[in-house]
Amino acid sequence: MIEETTITRAIAEKYMEKFLENLECDVCIVGGGPSGLVSAYYLAKRGFKVSLFEKKLSLGGGIWGGGMMFNKVVVQNNALEVLNDVGIGYEKYDDTHYVVDAIELASGLIYSAVKAGAAIFNLINVEDVMIKEDRITGLVINWTAVEMSGLHIDPMTVACKAVVDATGHDASVCHIVARKTEKLNLAGEKYMWAEKAEKAIVEHTSEVYPGLFVTGMSVAAVYGLPRMGPIFGGMLLSGRKVAELVTEKLG
Repeated sequence: MIEETTITRAIAEKYMEKFLENLECDVCIVGGGPSGLVSAYYLAKRGFKVSLFEKKLSLGGGIWGGGMMFNKVVVQNNALEVLNDVGIGYEKYDDTHYVVDAIELASGLIYSAVKAGAAIFNLINVEDVMIKEDRITGLVINWTAVEMSGLHIDPMTVACKAVVDATGHDASVCHIVARKTEKLNLAGEKYMWAEKAEKAIVEHTSEVYPGLFVTGMSVAAVYGLPRMGPIFGGMLLSGRKVAELVTEKLG
C-alpha cells in the first residue's frame, strides 16, 4: 500500500542523509553551469569528495537556450576530448567548429557529474565564505527561497579544502571574497570577442585566493576578459583545467 507520510519520510530522511554526509568534503563547487559540471565530473572521477551547489532549480547554466533560443551550441575541435569523455555527441560543421545539441550537452554533463559521484544540491544559495588564517575553509549557505523572499533567517555552513567559483558572469564567490578581504580585485567582464575569450578563459583559470579557484565565465569577471557567446569549448576546457589545478593543490 502506498502511504503519503511514508513518501514524505523517505524524501526527508534520504535528503538529510545526503546533506549530513557532505557537510565536510574535499571540494565545494558553486554553480552548476558547464564549467562547474565538468570540474565536478573530473574531480569526482579522481576520487575527491565533491559537493556542487546551484542557486537555481535547474542545472546547466546558459546551455539550455543555445544561441538566442536556437537550442544548438558550438564547440571547437580542441574541446572534443571532454565531450568524448562524457559520451556527448557532436556534428562536424567545418575543420574548427562542431555543433552540439544543447539539450544533450546540458543533460549529459549533469548525468555524468552525478554518476561520477558528485553530490549536487540545487536551490541553495552561497551567501558567504568561511575564512581561517587567510584561507577559504568552507561556504555559508541558505535556501535560495530565503534570499528571494528577503527573510531574515540565519544560514548554515559546509566545510571543504577548496572552493571552485563556477557562478559564471556574476563570479559571486569572488565578489564576496573581494568585498570582505580586500585581497582580490575583480576587473569585470568585457565585450564580445569569441576567439580571444575562448583562449583566455582557459589560460587564466587559476587559484585567485588561497583555497579559491575560478573557472568558466567567473574567470572573465575576475581578469577582465571578453565574453564569447554560444561557443562552449572554453567552458569545458576551463572546467577540466580547474579540476587539474585542484588535484595538484590537494594532492
